[in-house]
Amino acid sequence: MTRPTVYIIGAGLSGLAAAVALSERGWSIVVHEGARQAGGRCRSYHDATLDMMIDNGNHLLLSGNAAARAYCRRLGSEAQLVGPKEASFPFVDLADGATWTLRPNMGRIPWWIFRADRRVPGTKASDYLGLARLMRAGKSDTIASRMACAGPLYRALWQPLLLAALNTDPPESSAALAAAIIKETLAKGGAACRPLIAADGLGAAFVDPALRYLAAKGASLRFDHPLRRLKQENGAVQALEFSDETIALGPDDRVILAVPAPTAAALIPGLSAPTAFRSIVNAHFKMAPPKTLPPILGVIGATVEWIFAFPDRVSITISGADRLLDVPRDTLVATLWDDIQRATGITDPLPPWQIIREKRATFAATPEEDAKRPGTRSALTNLVLAGDWTDTGLPATIEGSIRSGNKAAAALAVG
Repeated sequence: MTRPTVYIIGAGLSGLAAAVALSERGWSIVVHEGARQAGGRCRSYHDATLDMMIDNGNHLLLSGNAAARAYCRRLGSEAQLVGPKEASFPFVDLADGATWTLRPNMGRIPWWIFRADRRVPGTKASDYLGLARLMRAGKSDTIASRMACAGPLYRALWQPLLLAALNTDPPESSAALAAAIIKETLAKGGAACRPLIAADGLGAAFVDPALRYLAAKGASLRFDHPLRRLKQENGAVQALEFSDETIALGPDDRVILAVPAPTAAALIPGLSAPTAFRSIVNAHFKMAPPKTLPPILGVIGATVEWIFAFPDRVSITISGADRLLDVPRDTLVATLWDDIQRATGITDPLPPWQIIREKRATFAATPEEDAKRPGTRSALTNLVLAGDWTDTGLPATIEGSIRSGNKAAAALAVG
């Protein structure tokens, strides 16, 4: 008998996660990707300007990201995710030069807030109790409606952490999405919020091992093969139309649409999906970082927000970066390098550099946009959705992407 086929449209993390999850269930799997490579917004590539491998974006995971870690564990790449043995977040404030390290204790009872050497300078234990109102937020609540978006604690901790997680200015962001992140990480104690980075790049941790795994399982992957149209009839997909061929679906075949929100909305008219997006700016500087520079450094009072130290480069990330999209590259890099020098003590002249601006990096994590996110199942009986923009309960993150792929695979498993 011919095995039913699952056609996965999109080889970003959500599509790869769905393919990996389905690979043991007896389906014939075919992945179609419109680009020439897999990974979507989570990939590594050789940059000609720097003549080195870099990531298209700097992604920080936390030890509480269970789906992402399980995905890597299944692929044999979890060792690629490295970080301190305990939760530790060093910061520097360029406004006054102050430095400190946030160190939540490992257990669930947050006794760390009573230790001045573990919390934000100038704050007291009672300041942290204000987070309780955020944790009880409803779907329509903004962060500003549930907590004070001002003061030393907000400026030095909640603002940078929430902005990094949501990629949207915290006051206008969804309090429910913020609470979901905190409940799965910080609220579980330091054991769930150790920072992790892909030591040898996103490709080595998330993409390359997935491609090898799927090839070993007999999956077919076709790149540079964008889907043009879903031919629909009687509430189901009848055929997949590409520029060079049309693939008719059998009665037991299924489709997982794991493409960006605008692409999905164009393929399925009437689909509810986010329509507002936020940008991210990343920059890479080709140089060996000083040995005193921690793997991740939070920067307050600057344009740069996070500095990452890799063996062969120093990289930075700026979230919610729409204001920087039209700044000339030479002007922007001068600002970024000045911030790096002030934050790290590096005195070297500007090394070779690359700036990557992702205009539509994530959906805007506001209550209004969150309400537009569709569930896994679609109105088409043989098609399910995947992507960090679907209703995962999380903002657009690596964890959300992988979780959406798992949900899509599970939806097919139950019929």
